[in-house]
Amino acid sequence: MSPSIGVVVHASRRGVFEEAVEPLSGISLKWVTYGHEQEIRPRVRRLVDGHGLDGLLLGAVPYRACRDLLARSLPVAVIRSSALDLALALSQAQARGWQPVPVSIDTFDHEVVSEVTESVHLDRTRASCLPYADDQTIDEICAFHHRSLEDGEGYVITARTAVLRQLRGTLRVLNGSPTPSSIRAELHELALRIRSERAGAAAFAAGIFRLNGPGQSGDLERSRTGLLRLLRATPELADAWIEDRGRRGVVALGRRTLFERLTRDWLVLPVLGRAQEALGVEVAAGFGVGASARSSVLLAERAVGRAESENRPCGYLMEDGGLVIGPMGPGGQQPSPSCREQDDRMRELARTIGLSPATLSRLAAIEHDLAGRPVTPSELADAMTITDPSGRRLIRKLHAHGLITSEGCTQTHRKGRPTGLYRLAIDAALTGSGEGHPLSAV
Repeated sequence: MSPSIGVVVHASRRGVFEEAVEPLSGISLKWVTYGHEQEIRPRVRRLVDGHGLDGLLLGAVPYRACRDLLARSLPVAVIRSSALDLALALSQAQARGWQPVPVSIDTFDHEVVSEVTESVHLDRTRASCLPYADDQTIDEICAFHHRSLEDGEGYVITARTAVLRQLRGTLRVLNGSPTPSSIRAELHELALRIRSERAGAAAFAAGIFRLNGPGQSGDLERSRTGLLRLLRATPELADAWIEDRGRRGVVALGRRTLFERLTRDWLVLPVLGRAQEALGVEVAAGFGVGASARSSVLLAERAVGRAESENRPCGYLMEDGGLVIGPMGPGGQQPSPSCREQDDRMRELARTIGLSPATLSRLAAIEHDLAGRPVTPSELADAMTITDPSGRRLIRKLHAHGLITSEGCTQTHRKGRPTGLYRLAIDAALTGSGEGHPLSAV
């Protein structure tokens, strides 16, 4: 079934978006068009309530207006103006015969402005920049441009439709909004993410539950039989295949979504608390998600071994891509506020960037492994098991959101182009969390 994606767009930009999506196939689009910002929330509410959306594509302004209406599980791509969009706007100024500087720019990040001005050899000190912020008003942005160009020379590049409309007639102004190619790339990536998450939800998974010791009566067999009955009576595992696995263990096989429900999206394991109450035993749990049933069971074996090393009832998840989540505490114990806040920040950050939470979690695990060491784009691509071009695109996306910093370059051979070095900064973006970070590395 084709993914159903909602597209939220200003009326003046509808034609640009339609041009962007025309070459794409295999997706169904639901349009929300608005003329003023106050129209966004009610129209998006009708969209998400009235249609079974698989994803949502929108800009930073409509996202700010309606993000609290969106389910955390809904994949969202937030379109932001890119370096290419700024370079094209500067080219338009040159085509009109305008001097390249001074120029006043809003919405673009400082890093993007510095990158582009350096690439086209412009004086960065004469390019004023006001990055996007949620609390900016149109009047404040216009006042910034007037201050930056108070001598009357120069021009404005803006990605805000309302600013463009308000400044016309008072300053020379160009539209720096995302071009069809930028929109198309974001939509294509969102569709791929939706399909990937669908495949992940349908993926085969395994769960292994292992007794840490016999019950109070010392009857190990009775405790294992009791655990088997308890799991078979657990509603979240109603569709799973559950059987004995050795003298101390029980294995459950089924779709990944079964175990996501069982663990409240990999946060807690209530069934461990029920086992301790009803059977008087401590249980360790391991979950594996792999390309096959065999690989899922092998990953679950490794995960339950990791859980047993904690010397307390808990669970771990291991995926074949290297993602590890844990420890997940026993039932009846809700995750600490810091863990919930960490999870919310991870999901919110992933949504803002346009990545899946699993991808961002994997990057956080890689940063932990690197321990502050910078990496090349090729090294990051290898760690993420993606192609080099995909690795470079990922670095550009992370750099645009301040989640990676440039650390110079390296040149291993006298000939050839130097290779950039980058340092991940995922953890810095998630500051404020306490102990018990739910992510760790293998």
